[in-house]
Parts: sequence; C-alpha cells; structure tokens
Amino acid sequence: MNHRKRWSLSHQNIKDPLHGVTLEVILSRLVEHVGWKELAHRIPVRCFLFDPTITSSLRFFRKTPWARKKVEVLYVRVFKKRFCETPSKSSSSRS
Repeated sequence: MNHRKRWSLSHQNIKDPLHGVTLEVILSRLVEHVGWKELAHRIPVRCFLFDPTITSSLRFFRKTPWARKKVEVLYVRVFKKRFCETPSKSSSSRS
C-alpha cells in the first residue's frame, strides 16, 4: 500500500466517529448514559420497550439496518462533544 493511499484511509477514519466502535459498545454506552427508558422513548422499538437486554438489542439491530442507523445517529448526537474535540485541543488542556 503506498503512502498516499494509507494517508487517505486513515484520514477517512478520523472523520467517521463510528470507526472502530462496535454495535455492542454503542449500545452499552447509550444504556449507561441515557438508560433503557430514554432509549425506548427516542427509538420506540420492541427490544427497547419490552424486557430490554443488550443481547436482544444486538440481535435486532444486526438484522434491521434502518433501526441500527437510528441508534448510530443517536450515539453520535449524544456523544457529539467527544467527537468534536481535536487532538491539539485536548493535549493543550492537559498541560
């Protein structure tokens, strides 16, 4: 792989806030941050409304692209501040 192509791939990954984040991590962080009740309110699907678990939700979202997209969009929205920080900003605040 040449240098230009490698830079292009890594540059694309920086712009994608979901790069390297699994669906399980997305769901776990959302549940921890907003809870099942709020998830069911924002995305009213059965796996959030009735006896919600990570396992049942993963099964549903892996088979249902439109619903998975809603969860991903919510994740980016909820954790937007974390994605907007630039490396120079966060490293200068540590000094």
